[in-house]
Amino acid sequence: MANSRRGASIQDVARLAGVSSQTVSRVSTGAEHVRPDTRARVLEAMDLLGYSPNHAARALRNGAFGAIGLLAHRFERTGEALTTEGVVEAAQAEDYAVTLVDVRRPEAGDWQDAAQRLSHQAIDGLVIIRAETATPESLALPAGLAVVVSDSRLVGHYPAVLADQLGGTRAAVQHLLDLGHRTVHHLAGPEDSDPASLRVAGWRGCLEEAGVRAPEPWRGDWTAASGYRVGQRIAADDDVTAVYCANDEMAIGLVRALHERGRRVPDDVSVVGFDDIALGEFTYPPLTTVRQDFHAIGRELVRLLLDQVRGQTLRTGQRVVVPTQLVVRGTTAPPRRR
Repeated sequence: MANSRRGASIQDVARLAGVSSQTVSRVSTGAEHVRPDTRARVLEAMDLLGYSPNHAARALRNGAFGAIGLLAHRFERTGEALTTEGVVEAAQAEDYAVTLVDVRRPEAGDWQDAAQRLSHQAIDGLVIIRAETATPESLALPAGLAVVVSDSRLVGHYPAVLADQLGGTRAAVQHLLDLGHRTVHHLAGPEDSDPASLRVAGWRGCLEEAGVRAPEPWRGDWTAASGYRVGQRIAADDDVTAVYCANDEMAIGLVRALHERGRRVPDDVSVVGFDDIALGEFTYPPLTTVRQDFHAIGRELVRLLLDQVRGQTLRTGQRVVVPTQLVVRGTTAPPRRR
């Protein structure tokens, strides 16, 4: 066992874990192609020995590593990709590097494994985006690590940055009601998603305030393919004249399904999305949507994180709400007289 006075070395960790020093190095840098059981054994050895990678010398000299970690489930999704872009740009402006760790599956154990890998790397703080299933109990982070979150069940336990989901949803639904639609149907996101749940709550609340009973929502999985599949059922219901979709990609899939059924947008059915992705402006008709400023969310996440890194104390429940904006284009119109 290593002498605690000199601190553990990479060789000490390798010996305890029964692996090579090269494997320890690969685990500490988050490299891929390490067997899960081997990675777990190395991380356990690091914890037992109190090992930190040798590049911690920079932190001893400068008081900081100059890097932050970014943890998310599926960076290829629109919201995660655009928020990540905002985080990276803001971090670079502050001369910080960003270490990305993608959680491929939403199970809590995968989040814990990813967080543990990051905790053994040279980072000053951690940004967590869209951790649907992770909770403070299932995601044990190192004590004293600066953390900020966005759109997850960790909101309220760490400082958070959020888009105004409720305000944006209410603006979309009210727009459709003001056009004269008797009710507004909803193509919602997955049930385990906090943003999807907030958008359902905002849609239902707006209808109830208008004295309209909310119909049962449909469910998609954020993809255009799911919007198209569910859209085939929506298009078969001639009573539907207005649909608020929880994101633009599902809205685009719905518009195609309506077109194939011979139902015109917006003459027969009005459609509103959420996010304002670049493609929405160039669909036909151009998509009415709620603009969410992902880059502003990324900038605010970095600001709050670096405030903590630089010694400012933030409340665990502190929240920054980034405004949303209704963008009216060509997919909404008054209902056609029957």
